[in-house]
Amino acid sequence: MTTQSQQSGRGSGTSPDPSPADAGPAGPGDAAGAPGRSRRRLNFTLAGAALFMFFVTWSLSWSLFAIWLTQEIGLSAGRSSLVISANAIGCLLVMPVYGFLQDRLGLRKNLLYWIAALMLLVGPLYIYVYGPLLKSHFVLGLVIGSAYLAMAFAVAVGTLESYIERLGRFHGFEFGRARMFGSLGWAAATFFAGRLFNIDPDLNFWAASLSAAVFLGLLLALRVTGGRRAAAVDHAASSVSVADVKSLFRYPAFWGLLLFVVAVTATYNTYDAMFPSYFASLFSTTAEGNRMFSDLNSAQVFLEAGGMALAPFLVNRLGPKRSLLVAGCIMATRILLSGVVTDPVAISAVKLLHAVELPIMLIAIFKYINRHFESRLSSSIYLVGFQLATQVGAAVISPLAGMGYDSIGYQKTYLVLGCLVAVFTLLSVRTLRADAKGLPEAVPADPLTDAPAERPAPAKV
Repeated sequence: MTTQSQQSGRGSGTSPDPSPADAGPAGPGDAAGAPGRSRRRLNFTLAGAALFMFFVTWSLSWSLFAIWLTQEIGLSAGRSSLVISANAIGCLLVMPVYGFLQDRLGLRKNLLYWIAALMLLVGPLYIYVYGPLLKSHFVLGLVIGSAYLAMAFAVAVGTLESYIERLGRFHGFEFGRARMFGSLGWAAATFFAGRLFNIDPDLNFWAASLSAAVFLGLLLALRVTGGRRAAAVDHAASSVSVADVKSLFRYPAFWGLLLFVVAVTATYNTYDAMFPSYFASLFSTTAEGNRMFSDLNSAQVFLEAGGMALAPFLVNRLGPKRSLLVAGCIMATRILLSGVVTDPVAISAVKLLHAVELPIMLIAIFKYINRHFESRLSSSIYLVGFQLATQVGAAVISPLAGMGYDSIGYQKTYLVLGCLVAVFTLLSVRTLRADAKGLPEAVPADPLTDAPAERPAPAKV
């Protein structure tokens, strides 16, 4: 497979935010159809706002999902893990389709409109369909819930992120700066989610449907102007074929990425999915635990938002591979510490490590993809090589972890999971492709930057 390297200031947006000073005076590029400065600034604002509202909707319906399953629906920890595993399997079926479609669409928003329509149904579906079915017809609830959650949220988030990352390369702004608003949206919603849950869990789901309507309005306002560069993006997108996606599996860098994601990221996500239930059990009452977790999660995600703004500086300095390894070390540390400390204050401090890990991981994974693969396949690679691989791992690991929770308890299970993450992070030193290894002298032009790709020069901070 032809590799796609980053030129200086490329990738998931190594150039700064499109301010008037950065954009420079209008010139021939604008006359040729490049977006004007006002449209670039407006699209950055709309993209950030859309991410904010998407994560508000997702947080209201998902941040207390494990607690909802155990306390409201009445499932055991083992059965709750089966629900999470079923959700992961649903993602396996949806992710390749979403990734391929978004690569074919380029900068068009057709798939995002479909996602927004599904998000509008979140309140009625949770309250009148998903929850009742899990109580009365568990298997049917698994099937319907996993299909819906995959299409509306679990896969949709990767689709939206890959679209915004591509839009950032088109306009010349850092993806991390736009993604920061997503973290702020999650934090803002999570702050109220625990309180609403203690009053009536259904309030969270109705509020989620309302925020989904705002998300749809922002998508309608987001518009990519036409012209030579936009036409080039559409042309490149239309050339994506199933054979191109299949060719990824013949590329060693793709398998190295899959190993890291399945063994490290998926194991960590399995741990993190049931962590709210464990955290709440450390308090004298479940209501107090729910409220404390909601407050802590909100504080963590506010810190995460700041990390999204700062992570590009670190990732540009360390490089994508080293940054992924740093994220792996942080994940292993958090899991292992969760198996050791039991004091609510100490476990709260451990939870905050997520605010350090996630920004580094998310920025690094996009930069790794754009350094080693063709940019026109970025959505497929992100959704298959990162998101889908994570769900494959979760589908396998989550039931095993669930048996561990029920038989030996949370803490001992965390120690086992933490050791696995540490071992595979160490192996990834060899299996992840070096940032400067095997890059070609010349690769196809990137229509998002309207320039030929070159060997990567030191990225500007």
